[in-house]
Amino acid sequence: MIALIQTIVMALDLYWWIIIASAIFSWLYAFNVVNSRNQFVGTIGNVLYRLTEPALRPIRRFMPDLGGVDISPIILLLIIFFIRQFLLTTVLSLVV
Repeated sequence: MIALIQTIVMALDLYWWIIIASAIFSWLYAFNVVNSRNQFVGTIGNVLYRLTEPALRPIRRFMPDLGGVDISPIILLLIIFFIRQFLLTTVLSLVV
């Protein structure tokens, strides 16, 4: 059971970094820092979008429109942090 919890925590940590990479990439793309016509850049953007959008879409649906500011990645990171801490403090202490 401990190995399962550690695997879930590791997957959450990996997804945490994917969300951060996606947010940074979206800023770089929006400010034309990266070449949008480059196929490699487009592939990276597409992969990051496909990995993060299923989790971000429901959050964006309930968020009010804040203009050009998208805080849904921050909310998703807080949710992941809460789940990770819950697993490490509550669930792991029940198992041990």
